[in-house]
Amino acid sequence: MLKRLLVGLVLGTVIGAVVAAVLVQGLGWLTFGNAAFAYLAAAATGALAGLVAGKPIWSADGRIEAGLKAFFGVLLSLGGMFALRQWAKVDVDLGVLKAGHGFIGELPAASLPIIAAVLSMFYEIDNTPSDKKDEDEAKASDKGATSKKVRVAKKDEDESDEEPESEPVEERKKKKS
Repeated sequence: MLKRLLVGLVLGTVIGAVVAAVLVQGLGWLTFGNAAFAYLAAAATGALAGLVAGKPIWSADGRIEAGLKAFFGVLLSLGGMFALRQWAKVDVDLGVLKAGHGFIGELPAASLPIIAAVLSMFYEIDNTPSDKKDEDEAKASDKGATSKKVRVAKKDEDESDEEPESEPVEERKKKKS
């Protein structure tokens, strides 16, 4: 599980850093101009993390799961960006990287890798395979369920087994006592 946590941390940091590099170096956004751009960038980062982290979209049976993770990744990343912009008032100087100076929530190079790393860690932990012991128990229970044979009676057989009710219940009770 620790291995999955570290994989998620590294993968998320790379995803967030790539999106931040596109914004900082490609578009020249050292800081977010306004909150709308910050939330749009966070939503794109959350969707990308959902598509790649955990079970990726290109895996055999990962399409639906990746789509759900991308949708909820957008929602969670918007919440994460709100939290960073409102409560994480830490002054960061990324001038050495030519990525700006300001609070964490204002800098794409600081906020997007954090958001993507947290989401990717959750997705990787969620995708942790179960132990072989659990798989063996599941296979044993499946085999036990399929080997049992149950007889299902047809409608004609059910009717023939029943006793005809010619007398009311009260009269039968009187005869027994």
